[in-house]
Amino acid sequence: MRLRNLLILFFLLLATLPVSAQISLGEGHVTDYNSPKEYFIGGITVSGVKYLDGNVLIMLSGLTVGDKVKVPGDKISQSVRKLWDQGLFEDVKISVSKVVDDQIFLDFYLKERPRLSKFQFNGIKKSDADDIRQKIRLVKGDYVTDNLLIKTKNIIRKFYNDKGFLNADVEIQLKKDSATANEVTMYINIDKNEKVKVYSINIHGNKDVGADLIKASFKKTKEKSLFNPMNDMDKVVYNTAKEAATLDFVEIGNVLGQQATDNIRLRIFKSSKFIDDDYQADKQLLIGKYNSLGYRDARILRDSVSKNDDNTINIDIWIEEGPKYYIRSITWVGNTKYTSRFLDRILKVGKGDVYDQAALEEALTYNPNGADIRSLYMDDGYLFFDVVPVETKVQNDSIDLEIRMHEGKQATVNRVTIKGNTKTNDHVALREVQTRPGQLFSRDRLIRSQRQLAQLKYFDAEKLTPNVNPNPEDGTVDIGYEVTETSADQIELSGGWGYGRIVGTLGLSFNNFSLKNITNLKSWKPIPAGDGQKLSLRFQTYGKGYYSYSFSFTEPWLGGRKPLALSLSYYHSKYTNGLAANDVSYAFFKIDGVSVGLGSQLRWPDDYFSLYQSLNYNRYNTFNYASIFTFGGGNGVYNALSYGIALSRNSVDAPIFARNGSEITIGLDVTPPYSLFRGNVNYKTMLPSERYKWVEYYKIKFKAAWYIDLIEKLVMTPRIRIGFLGAYNQDLGVTPFERFYLGGDGLSGTNNMDGRELIGMRGYANNSLTPGYPTTIGGTVYTRYTLELRYPISLNPSATIYGLGFVEAGNDWLRWSSFNPFNVYRSVGFGVRVFLPMFGLLGLDWGYGLDAVPGVPGANGGQFHFSINSSID
Repeated sequence: MRLRNLLILFFLLLATLPVSAQISLGEGHVTDYNSPKEYFIGGITVSGVKYLDGNVLIMLSGLTVGDKVKVPGDKISQSVRKLWDQGLFEDVKISVSKVVDDQIFLDFYLKERPRLSKFQFNGIKKSDADDIRQKIRLVKGDYVTDNLLIKTKNIIRKFYNDKGFLNADVEIQLKKDSATANEVTMYINIDKNEKVKVYSINIHGNKDVGADLIKASFKKTKEKSLFNPMNDMDKVVYNTAKEAATLDFVEIGNVLGQQATDNIRLRIFKSSKFIDDDYQADKQLLIGKYNSLGYRDARILRDSVSKNDDNTINIDIWIEEGPKYYIRSITWVGNTKYTSRFLDRILKVGKGDVYDQAALEEALTYNPNGADIRSLYMDDGYLFFDVVPVETKVQNDSIDLEIRMHEGKQATVNRVTIKGNTKTNDHVALREVQTRPGQLFSRDRLIRSQRQLAQLKYFDAEKLTPNVNPNPEDGTVDIGYEVTETSADQIELSGGWGYGRIVGTLGLSFNNFSLKNITNLKSWKPIPAGDGQKLSLRFQTYGKGYYSYSFSFTEPWLGGRKPLALSLSYYHSKYTNGLAANDVSYAFFKIDGVSVGLGSQLRWPDDYFSLYQSLNYNRYNTFNYASIFTFGGGNGVYNALSYGIALSRNSVDAPIFARNGSEITIGLDVTPPYSLFRGNVNYKTMLPSERYKWVEYYKIKFKAAWYIDLIEKLVMTPRIRIGFLGAYNQDLGVTPFERFYLGGDGLSGTNNMDGRELIGMRGYANNSLTPGYPTTIGGTVYTRYTLELRYPISLNPSATIYGLGFVEAGNDWLRWSSFNPFNVYRSVGFGVRVFLPMFGLLGLDWGYGLDAVPGVPGANGGQFHFSINSSID
């Protein structure tokens, strides 16, 4: 009241003072501010500007010649304000150049702001500079205004705040550009300082829920690591001795436990940093954690963030827990298709359970790990189904629930479309879709269709989106799949030095090929594509002495009606010792192989299963090449005709970086048992070229991998591989062909020399775990166990990158009688995988073999391994 009276008195005194402010309008003309005079504008000029159009500036001022204005007056003031608002000038002045009768001539004096010539960052790394440059969007020629400088500083500070650098300093210096007039160079000096970490998170008011459990609910906001076990050790010793005197071992444990809690905190996967947006989200997770424990009314009363002198902060949160609630009864309303008892079994939430709202919602609407009520209905066409849980009564700590359902009518799929496929033909994408017109709508089929499209590797799995458009009027639904094409073709081009020779490789894989358009020249962009066929060509040379080439073609939908895949392949290679063909020491080893395969998708036990069958023929022609055939078969022709069958189940959610699902394959390769038709033959006296002229064997292989999403894209991947090569005739023995070689990077595959199969194992030299290495004919049984932790660095389809850590164990045995699945060589290490559409999946691993290999010094220890397309997996 006293302040208001003083203000009123002050303004009354002002009103009694005479006002005598005046403005000069030129020589001999003076106008009193208290008595404005009206004029017509006779002319307007602009002075002071060099790079701007004066006529445009006059138009922006809002004044025109002939206007009637009061001097002084609002219209003049507004014109000045309009020019200021353009942000183009450091100074704006208006003056009267002359007055003729009732006409006034005005001049705007404008001092232009400088323009931006260029800018540069100081004090930060190039990657940060590139990211900031995209955010501030400064362009040469921009006017350097106060607003521009403030906005630039704020954007940079926010950039570093979002990374946990809350004390980043940003200074901007402007220097006149000597090369151009009225332009300046902007020097942006940045010191991000140290990252601000969270020293402690203190929870207040929690009576029933432990502070550690509450803090564990925070996803991004974590306390910094601590390791000060000797801190306050004198108090620990005193308190421990005090409790020991009374033999109170429980209290001794409490003393030591509290010491560990206060002074030892280890963060392995999450670094500590404070980002306000993440902190606000984590507070919601805190409440969600309480709700999941039955504390339906839990709330945060207040919280505070305080700074410490060591560039850390403390967070204090005050909580009101409220009572813990339990479910007393559940009543179903509106269900006609299924009985309440059946729905109770699906729900798996019942009387006496803790009232967890999130778990109840998951059991009703979407349970990724099992059945739920909505899926039960929507997989049977009830697209318009709705379910709402309602608390009908809350008494003490008990809640009565009524689950109200609207089943609606079953919806039929009307139209199914694909959009965004710029290269892949519609029929190629739509044949993978399991939601077909005329079917009842099924959410499970919708999810499966999305997975099937991702498995093609033609589209970006992260952007693949199904759009469901229901039509309640006629009970139908239209489904559209929006896809983004990625490059599916791959090229392999490499050169190097190996085996004492120059090595060169050229490989082309066209994974979305179109054979029917091969004669259509207009479709060569650069090759005919879009029909989902696969064509692979590969050529390799080791200088003068070796070359190989291969060809393969796959039609995944033979006949176009069912997923029946036809595969054709041919392989040829020739090794020589580099001498001329007419040299008496000339030696060669030629391989020709052809294969025909047929793969089909099964419907039983479920449609994740597939069956692949193949007929394979390899012909090995050798001349003086005993250095490879240690069994003495350096001369002769050997034939291997085999039938292969493999049963697989693949339920992974993404082909490159899988987070869920599994891949399991069991295969059998068999040849005809020729020796059973030969009668009594003494194989010991036969030459190798006769004994193995027709190779016979049976081979059993098992391979499995599981993908488990642990936390925040951290994926655990256990894998196992087992192989066994057997013989029909014990007198003939196990064939020297098709054997297993373990160790190293696993490159070269099975089409190598004597049909050997190379199995990678990190931490050991190539093939070094093969029995009898290096003079060996290979093992007949092997096993390998792998456990990996994977974390994505980039899921961009043009460059998918993830890191991994692994432990691995395996061994290779010469005969089945020596097999012991627990007698294995072990290794640990880490690596990185990079998927580039043009080159496939490239890998680099460092492994450390923990066990020495008898007779092979240096085979274990630290080893780097390079892999292509999962050759090491």
